[in-house]
Amino acid sequence: MKTLIDAQNLQTTEVSQEQPSTRWALTGLSLSMLLSSLGISIANVALPSLTRAFAASFQEVQWVVLAYLLVITALIVGVGRMGDVVGRRLLLQAGIAIHTLASIACGVSTILGVLIVSRAMQGVGAAIMMALTMAFVGSIVPKEKTGNAMGLLGTMSAVGTALGPSLGGLLIAGFGWRAIFLINLPLGVLAFFLSRHHLPADRKNAGDNRPRLDHAGTALLTLTLSAYALAMTLGRDRFGPLNVSLLLASAAGVGLFLRVEMKAAFPLVQLSLFRDHRMSANLAMSGLVSTVIMTTLVVGPFYLSRALGLDAPLVGMTMSVGPLVAALTGVPAGRFVDTMGTKRMTLAGLVGMAGGGFILSMLPITTGVGGYIAGLVIITSGYALFQTSNNTAVMTLTAPEHRGVTSGMLNLSRNLGLITGASVMGAVFSHAAGTNLMAPAAAADIAAGMRFTFGIAAGLSIVSLAIALASSSLKKSHEN
Repeated sequence: MKTLIDAQNLQTTEVSQEQPSTRWALTGLSLSMLLSSLGISIANVALPSLTRAFAASFQEVQWVVLAYLLVITALIVGVGRMGDVVGRRLLLQAGIAIHTLASIACGVSTILGVLIVSRAMQGVGAAIMMALTMAFVGSIVPKEKTGNAMGLLGTMSAVGTALGPSLGGLLIAGFGWRAIFLINLPLGVLAFFLSRHHLPADRKNAGDNRPRLDHAGTALLTLTLSAYALAMTLGRDRFGPLNVSLLLASAAGVGLFLRVEMKAAFPLVQLSLFRDHRMSANLAMSGLVSTVIMTTLVVGPFYLSRALGLDAPLVGMTMSVGPLVAALTGVPAGRFVDTMGTKRMTLAGLVGMAGGGFILSMLPITTGVGGYIAGLVIITSGYALFQTSNNTAVMTLTAPEHRGVTSGMLNLSRNLGLITGASVMGAVFSHAAGTNLMAPAAAADIAAGMRFTFGIAAGLSIVSLAIALASSSLKKSHEN
């Protein structure tokens, strides 16, 4: 162990000599995290515009969101391992380039199918950026500042996810829906420049010691998640035999995936991580909380535009409260975690999210924008606090040599939650509103769907709170 620590300290010293501009390196990583997270939420505010532009249903244009999330979730662990094989800096640059070029393709699409395929390619680049930004932290900052760097990336992720609706609303109002994709061009060029000139050079491993890719595990994970997402979106307002079959296929895929991973020499997912109940609890909560935050991004634009009658700029301005709260809460949250501990701040964040969900679930249309903003502020601040404390807890539990794998698992749990929020909670919203076509839906129906869906979201926050309390009790019993 001492040898390992000495080697890590030596590597940190070497990196410091090679990379004096740590601040610019962190800026490049932060921008990469911002771009990939922004892509998750910026398309949500455009869904009403896309239904009109392509004369499509809600569930059809919903794939503009799902395609991006599905590809990220399926690839994020695999590309993290690929970085160890081909080199992290090289692969990160490739990911930024793929994301940027795919964004251009999205912006010039004239067919919905082409837009969806382009979003999937954009997701490939985003998966690479998400996986490798966290993996780079240990090689560009001293060990004693790792927490601050992780907090910065977590804040950028939260800001990117929350910034999408407001930025998207402004871009749609001023330039049309295509601008929400084309905005990535200058940002992508800047991120590529910073990664090329300020990140440490790749260090190649010897041939026998180089990790190999788990092709079977990656393929099974992709097919399993695809079946799950399809089960939640096909069939419009009817959950028929095809949906049931796809759900069963996804369940079988999970079992087969676990069996393959147990036998794999270089598994895509380290199943041994789940033996620690605290790690399992943290990952489970991450997935549930991400489901809740995606619910605000999927349901919010329709409630504000259809139920309250706001135009795109006002929808964007209303939802801009989210990124403002995330920006103001992120850094103080990190300080609270350092001084008060991850347990207390995790519980506080989950209580806030549950309270915000209940507020939104009880809102009548008569409360207007003010009532919606009140609930959104509470949910977003709770989410920022939870994410900072949960990420810190997960990375603290992880040995240095396993942080890359754990980073991939943390991102995987988050994106599984985002897919669930976009697909399952989107289906719940459509069902509760009584229609799949939102354009002609009555304001009262949209409001009823919103209230029911956020009631479910509040319940998920309570489940997360119960998991946190149970994990804490188990920890105390083991210590005694």
